[in-house]
Amino acid sequence: MTVLTPPRKTSGAERLRWALADGWTVAKRDLTHWAQQPAVFIVGLLFPVLMLLMFALFFGGAITPPTGSYQDFLVPGLLGLTMVFGVETTFTAISTDLARGVTDRFRSLPMAGSAVVTGRCIADLLNAIAVLAVLVLAGLAIGWRWHEGLGPALAAFGLLLLLRVAMLWLGIYLGLLLRRAEAVQAIQILVWPLGFLSNAFVAPTTMPGWLGAIAEWNPLSATVAAVRELFGNPGWASGSWLGDYAILAAIGWPVLLIAVFYPLSVRRYRQLGG
Repeated sequence: MTVLTPPRKTSGAERLRWALADGWTVAKRDLTHWAQQPAVFIVGLLFPVLMLLMFALFFGGAITPPTGSYQDFLVPGLLGLTMVFGVETTFTAISTDLARGVTDRFRSLPMAGSAVVTGRCIADLLNAIAVLAVLVLAGLAIGWRWHEGLGPALAAFGLLLLLRVAMLWLGIYLGLLLRRAEAVQAIQILVWPLGFLSNAFVAPTTMPGWLGAIAEWNPLSATVAAVRELFGNPGWASGSWLGDYAILAAIGWPVLLIAVFYPLSVRRYRQLGG
């Protein structure tokens, strides 16, 4: 791996340029792993498609959408769910690099201090875009359509990626915090129920009161409700503030999560080896 040496001049623009260059160098390491292990990468892309087919073919008769077609109801929920589940990829990769000493080796090199986390962000975001593209194509193949034009559709994809960016920083913090494989497995188990405790497939109003409140305030619920609105796809009637201002909430939640977990991740990274 080629590592760039910081220049003598240290103006803000130069530091930013070299930080991005070092981050891209680290990201290319992960992209190289994809090329060397194409089966793992392809399975990662196809797993969301498998989930889509399972929900479309197995559970299609068990879930009745409020209006419209089942495909139009199903796909936005799965798109949001996939963005949240991506957090597993992030914290597993970060904790694995820590356990193997890869992160310590990076820290000993003359590279920008932010390169490791920046590189992970770039690689995982590219992976998320690839997953999103494959899942959208699969959704179109089974009959899903957006009905509000290209502009709102692009805005919906932007909200999905914004949620993924928030999950990236949450995953980086958890990966830096968790060093033992047992702890990582425990968190992996919790991701799934938290993902399904949302409005992706079930109306929060049908849940017990306290559980429905958690599902209503789940950041995933805001994103799913917003993308359904932007796509013109059917969603659950809510009547709550979050239901009326889903797009605003779908922007606010990820921004809040990034504002919390970005500085926590930077602080935790600086404390490594301290």
